[in-house]
Amino acid sequence: QVQLVESGGGLVQAGGSLRLSCAASGRTFSAYTMGWFRQAPGKEREFVATISWSGGSTTYADSVKGRFTISRDNAKNTVYLQMNSLKPEDTAVYYCAVSFLIKAMRDNQYNYWGQGTQVTVSS
Repeated sequence: QVQLVESGGGLVQAGGSLRLSCAASGRTFSAYTMGWFRQAPGKEREFVATISWSGGSTTYADSVKGRFTISRDNAKNTVYLQMNSLKPEDTAVYYCAVSFLIKAMRDNQYNYWGQGTQVTVSS
C-alpha cells in the first residue's frame, strides 16, 4: 500500500552533516506519523525521530536532540532528516517508516518500512 525509498546516506567525518530523504508513494498521509529509526551493528533498532504528517509536530530521541532535525514536504510526499554534528556512534543503517498512529515511537507501531540507507561517521 505504501512504498518508501530512502536516499542521502554516505560516509562523513565526525562533526560533519548529512541530509536523508524518504520519498513515499501509494497512499495519502493525513493523520499518519512518519518516523526515522536506525540500527547499528550488534544493536537493536532504535527510535530517532518522528513527525506528524498533517500537523508537523516532532519528537526526538535524547541521543540526537539538538543535532538532528526532521521535516516534511507534503506536496512532495517526502520526509527529511537533517543530521548535524555527527558522531561515530551515529553510524547505522537508517530507516524511514509510516505508522497509522499519532506520535508512534516504537518500531512495532509502524506499518511500512523502507529498505534503509547506510550512514557511516569516521573519527
